[in-house]
Amino acid sequence: MARIMYDLCGEDTALRFSPFCWRAALAMRHKGLTLETRPWHFTDTQDIAFSGQGKVPVIVDEDDEVVTDSFDIMTWLDQKYPGPALFGDDMARSRARFIKHWSETTLAPALMKIAIVDVFSIIDPKDQSYFRESREARFGMTLEEFQDTEQGLEMLEKALPPLRAQLEGSSFIDGDHPAGADYLVFGMFMLAYVVHDGALLKSDDPVAQWHERMLDLFGGLARNAPRAASR
Repeated sequence: MARIMYDLCGEDTALRFSPFCWRAALAMRHKGLTLETRPWHFTDTQDIAFSGQGKVPVIVDEDDEVVTDSFDIMTWLDQKYPGPALFGDDMARSRARFIKHWSETTLAPALMKIAIVDVFSIIDPKDQSYFRESREARFGMTLEEFQDTEQGLEMLEKALPPLRAQLEGSSFIDGDHPAGADYLVFGMFMLAYVVHDGALLKSDDPVAQWHERMLDLFGGLARNAPRAASR
């Protein structure tokens, strides 16, 4: 049986924009593992009911083992498969968990402020009511009121100094070579890369230069991802 990942997609199933699915996909390639992706929409909950929860990524390994949650998938990969480590030892994994929380609570809100309406515009019409109602309940305002590109860019700039400082001294967050921490953060940027057409960073920013290196990994896996602006 092929190794499968259920991967969030837009109405155009080639548009794969989930930060969490990108984390898992890059981690798989880091381990040298092949992966068949299956497009999944927000309301396709029955398709992953076997996993006991309702979110992607969901991995079904070749032996039918089921794993969910991008961080748990990366931990599982280190435990099950030899080869280049994603996290390494327990201390490194604990530090990576901090980076996961930083990226989700500081970086992601800025990117969503920039791109939430872009996401809404590319998802399948059958998902739009769910997406709008759930996000507007969370934000306490309409998607259109929530999106504010200028404010989002300001939030992003305030979020980036720790990442920028790290990348001024090394090519990747994890040092000379990319590993789990890089994928945890870069996955967040992939949402904007796929759905949003505007520039987020100046070309001379160390974060932008790292972003370019990440796009080129694994034969340009991320760089070659279909983007909404080009469809």
